[in-house]
Amino acid sequence: MYYAGIDIGSISSDAVIIDKNENIISYNISPTGANSKSAGEKSFDYALKAANLSRDEIKYIVATGYGRISVPFANKAITEITCHAKGAYKLFPNTKIIIDIGGQDSKVIKIGEGGKVLDFAMNDKCAAGTGRFLEVMARALEIPLEEMGHLSFMSKEEIAISSMCTVFAESEVVSLVSRGKPKEDIVNGINTAICNRILSMADRLGIEPQITMTGGVAKNVGIVKKIEQKIKLQVNISEEPQIAGALGAAILALYAK
Repeated sequence: MYYAGIDIGSISSDAVIIDKNENIISYNISPTGANSKSAGEKSFDYALKAANLSRDEIKYIVATGYGRISVPFANKAITEITCHAKGAYKLFPNTKIIIDIGGQDSKVIKIGEGGKVLDFAMNDKCAAGTGRFLEVMARALEIPLEEMGHLSFMSKEEIAISSMCTVFAESEVVSLVSRGKPKEDIVNGINTAICNRILSMADRLGIEPQITMTGGVAKNVGIVKKIEQKIKLQVNISEEPQIAGALGAAILALYAK
């Protein structure tokens, strides 16, 4: 028996297939694009192909993420808060706090035994400090998004980014570039601003070890290091932090009644 979780996010659609022992059999990460329904289908089909399975061999499917209602073949839809909690707990069983920075929202989740959600704080009103925010900043700086993390390590001057509104921050970054400020210093300032924003949310819940980071922004080593320096704790990062939500959804599919 096999079970699947599909996480439809604003930037990527992720699918995970597990067996009855919660082992990951395969996964896929695909761009969501303009059609979340099509993206969910595509990601799931890629995961099936990688596992050499057919849809008939999947006993139960749980959809999650902002586009979870656009997965008509799913048996059930569950919020991303619950799924990220279950996925992070599976990856790091001693997790107490989850920091998830996705494409268009960011959240901090406090969990207890078994990955049960105890409390959470969420910013879903704007794209400030999210993956989309970083994409806009990278474009303004004319650098590849994947270079933003390492570039910040070369910074020699602290530059404060005063606005976290994507539109105003972009104007601020363009102004800094025109004034000749080094890109590495600007990137470092962006990473610091994102770190401060997410930790202000975490402070409301109470920061305690262990802390696990999920979502695509967890791949930005500059932001991860900033967080670790601020809280003086190591942050857990899995091999592929982007699939935590889909993994949690697949585990919930396994135990669905």
